[in-house]
Formats: sequence, C-alpha cells, structure tokens
Amino acid sequence: MKTVGHILGRALKDYGVPYITGIPGHGNWNLLDAFIDPGSDIPVVQTMHEQAAVHIADAHFRVTGQPIAACTSIGPGASNTIMALANAYCDSTSLLLVTGASSTHMRGHGVMQELDRENTPDFTKVTEHVTKRNFDVITADSAPFVLHRAFSAMLTGRPGPVHLNIPLDIQSAETDIAVQDLSKRLPTGRQRADSIAIEKAIKLLLEAERPCIVVGGGAITSNASGPLKRLVERLGIPVVFTWNGKGALPEDHAMNAGTVGWPGSLTGNTLASEADVLMSLGCKFTDWSASSWRKGVSFSIPESKLIHVDIDPREIGKNYPVEVGIIGDISLVLEDIDAGISDAQARKAYERRSAQHDKLSKLWSEWDQLMKPRRYHNNIPTTMLTTLRELRKVLPRNGIVTVGSGHPQSSTKQDFPIYEPRTHITPGSYSPMGFALPAAIAAKLAKPEIPVVCIIGDGDFMMCVQELATCVAYNVPVVFLVLNNSGYISIRDGQDALMGRNIISEFSRQGKNNEPYSVNFPSLAKSFGLDYAVKVERVDEIASTIKVALDSGGPALVEVPITRDVSIAASNVVGWWDFPLVPTAPQAVIDDYNAGIVAEQHQGRDTSEINIVNAQGAVG
Repeated sequence: MKTVGHILGRALKDYGVPYITGIPGHGNWNLLDAFIDPGSDIPVVQTMHEQAAVHIADAHFRVTGQPIAACTSIGPGASNTIMALANAYCDSTSLLLVTGASSTHMRGHGVMQELDRENTPDFTKVTEHVTKRNFDVITADSAPFVLHRAFSAMLTGRPGPVHLNIPLDIQSAETDIAVQDLSKRLPTGRQRADSIAIEKAIKLLLEAERPCIVVGGGAITSNASGPLKRLVERLGIPVVFTWNGKGALPEDHAMNAGTVGWPGSLTGNTLASEADVLMSLGCKFTDWSASSWRKGVSFSIPESKLIHVDIDPREIGKNYPVEVGIIGDISLVLEDIDAGISDAQARKAYERRSAQHDKLSKLWSEWDQLMKPRRYHNNIPTTMLTTLRELRKVLPRNGIVTVGSGHPQSSTKQDFPIYEPRTHITPGSYSPMGFALPAAIAAKLAKPEIPVVCIIGDGDFMMCVQELATCVAYNVPVVFLVLNNSGYISIRDGQDALMGRNIISEFSRQGKNNEPYSVNFPSLAKSFGLDYAVKVERVDEIASTIKVALDSGGPALVEVPITRDVSIAASNVVGWWDFPLVPTAPQAVIDDYNAGIVAEQHQGRDTSEINIVNAQGAVG
C-alpha cells in the first residue's frame, strides 16, 4: 500500500519530471513528506513565492517541451498561483499544479485558509478558467488514474496547465493501485492533416506571387523549425514571427522578414500585409500580433488568402476567414506540403518571387537606417537597443534569454536576433510582470551548459526580486540584465501618446521636485548574496561587463541606466493598437482611432472599400 503522496512522487519520476517547485505549508506537507521516501523521492526546488514556482514550471516547458510540477499549500498559497497559471494557459504551455485542500470531512464548514462559501471546494472553480483540465482528487484509488489523465491532457493536443486539488486526508490515504505506464495511456504518434487540405495549400503556395508565412508559438511547440527552414528555402517564402514564434527561423536567414504586429517592424508588417497568400503556423492572431486586425497594418485578410494551420480547431477562422483550414501537427503539415512539391515546381515558384525578395532587401536597408539612433547611442543613460546590441556580441548563438513585459520585451522582440528555437522565452498573450526572473532560473536548471540572460526592466524586476534568494540558494548562474529607466515607462509612453499626459508611471521622489527614484540594484543584489553585481557607467563597458558576469560561475547582475527619451529609448512603435480614448486625447489620435475602428477585419465587416494603411497605421 502507498499513500497518495507516494503515488504522486512515483508518477512524476516515472513520467520524466526532473524536479518539482513550490513552497511548503500545512496544506501540502503530507505530499512533500512522501517525496523524501525511496521510490517516490524527487528533488524539490524551494521558491520564495508560489507565483514564481509556477512560472518556473511554465518556462521549463518552453525550454524543453517537458512538463514539470509545482506544489503549493492550501488557500493563499494556492491562490498566489493564479496569475502564473493564466500566463501558461494563454500561451499554451504545459505544467502540473498540485495544491492542498481541506479534508473531505471538513468541507463546507469554514476551514482556515479555504474558499468554501459557494462550492466545496471553491478553489477549483477559480482555477477552472485558467487550466486545460482541473481535477479534484477525492479518493486514494482515483489518484493513479487522475495522474495519467493529467499528463495525457498536457502532452496531447493544444498544451496547457493542469490542476490537481488534493484534500489533506486524501494525501495520506493509501491505495494498492499502482502508477500506470504512461506509454500505454497516450495515443501513438502525432496528428497528420487531411490530404485534400494539404493539396489545396500546396496549390495556393505554388501560385502565389507574394506569399508570406507567419510563425506563432505553436510552431516552436511542435518542433517545426527544421521543416519550416527547408520549405522556405525551397519556395523562397519570407517569414514573419509573433512574440512566441521568434526563433523558429534564424534571424540571419535570407527569408527572415522580422517581427509582425504591434510593435512589429516595417519589414515584417509590410510584407505580411501585402501578401497574396499568407500561411499561419500556430498563430492565434491576437490583437497585438495582428495590429488589432486593422486592415493593411499587419495583415489584409481578405484580400490575402489565408492558409491557417493549428492543432486546435477552435482557432481556425476565429478572427479571419480562411481559404484552407488545416488541423494537425505543424511539423508534419510542413513535411507533407514539402513532400508534395517537386523540385521543378519549387524552382519555378522561387523564381517568380524575385521582386518580393528584392523588396525584402530594400525594406531591411530602410529599417536599418531608421533604427540607427536607437541602436547606436553612446551616452549613459543609453537605449535598450544599444544595450541589446552589446549583449548579442558576447552571448553565443544558442544562449537563452528570458524577457519580461514592457519596453524590454518589445525591444527584444523587435531588435534582438534569435538564432535557435526555445532560446527566446517570453510571456506572449498574458504578458505579466514577474515572469522573466523565475523563467531564467528554469532555463538554467533545464540547460545548465547554456548561458542564460534575464533581460528585465526595473519595475518588472521589483515584482519578483525575492527569487534572487532562490537563485543564490541553488547557485543558479543566471545573469540579470536590469534595464533601469526608473518606472513603468512603457505605460507612461502609452499614456502620453494616447492621452497627452501620464500618471503614476514614473518612479519619483514625492515632494522632492519629483526627481527620478531608483533602487540601488547592485547593493540589493549583493545583499541577497550575488558576488558580482555592477552598474555600468559607459556604453563601451556593457559587453565586457556582461561577459565577466557570464564567466563568473554564479548568479550575477548588470544594471544599465536607460534614457526616458521616448524618441530613442526602446522599440520603434510600428503597427496599431485598438485602445479606446478619453475625450481629451489629441485630435489626430482620435481621428486615427476612428479610422482604425472601421478598418478592423476580425468581426467580418466588409472592408473592401477601406484604404490600405502602412505599417505605422497612417493612411497611405
């Protein structure tokens, strides 16, 4: 006989989980106690906050494709995970959250730290909306079944987080039912697409004059980089990418057309919006990835004909009409399309696109000229793009970067070259602050031989700074590159642009002429136990300082002061965002917003008479 805690530990070991993250509490100590015993013993990484524990599990999946588990206590400890669960759910990443709950015979009676006013328990109702599956384990005998069902949910179809709610008395209850062999509880192979749909897609791609492929996070999840590279090289199709699609194709590849959406690039948005055939790979067409669906900014569907490839049928046709909707594993879809095209057909199609290739080169040249002031700023405080340029000099091609939200995220997306899949780890759809630091810990634990740099703003850093303690306690040699502009400056810039003024977005000393306020980050880091923590004072020191930090053998911090000058500080705001305006907004902004609303295509409005706009949202 084994307790449910032993069953959980044994299952996680058998199913390939290398470690668990979490924080102990009275609600989960029966589970954790079992992880010490032979057969169910499994390493547990102690974090300082439950949200960080789930972020670590999330990022581990992004880096490796293998889900791991987080384990927290009852009530507050469990509730602290919700934001991180929502992030994983929105970005379709798999992890297992195991939480404690009040004993079954105590349900509904008002137990300390439990939610049970409307339902017994209430907490599963909370996680229901941010998880792919949600299990309330109420008998010991059901635990082995629930565990293989949980892993089946995570490893098949569209990935997502799964929650197990285990009452205190069930945690220590015993069963004689063994952990099931997962290989005999999962379907064999991956999902192939319908052959007729593949043939239709091939016909469209071969006939297209200006095709474009938009790569989303689903392409990374399906390990589609190899088939993607082969197909675009044979057919000469430019590739644009979303937040989580970055890295699917090396960014020094001839067919790389850059970022798409808001903020995207003029190169990517122009080619994607002018495409006669667009093939989407694992892209949900969210508002930021599609410039709020305003015709001609990032996409023009219609008139572009869309081949939409996704593992989730609910995404097909959701925001745009499709010419061909393909359900299947993206990697296999690309292989089947490639196999259906002869070398002669591929050569003919490639040659037909010479004008598009010339335009791609021209657009890159124009973009490089436009971005020079942001990339080459020799004073301190400097710009984010200048700092990222220096980082790229010393980080190897396979180095991993984790990135938080705000200006560091958009700057990295827009202008930091990524060369391999699963090396750009960033929150896409949900875009929370507090992700990048624990994500860096996960990346280094998963790939200890690969350098990991956490690119993070000062506001983001302060939301998760306690996890420096985790980094030091486990000697995880991550470099934290803190881009310090003393505030939530991406929010300030948005307020100024859309409202003409800003509020509580700069860090300032109240009552002291509002002079900028900043934490002394090197001193803070050293107080946690980081041996190397430096604030750079010259631009020509950035690369060498980061190199010393990478070579230090332990967690390290490099702070770079960043200018607040909106004209150069961060990414170039390219694309469009539907943000309802206050009546006092500048009239030019109001006029553009009104024009943008009627040009949005996601609701099915007839936009055939709408003027195409350029990638910066101005009518052309």
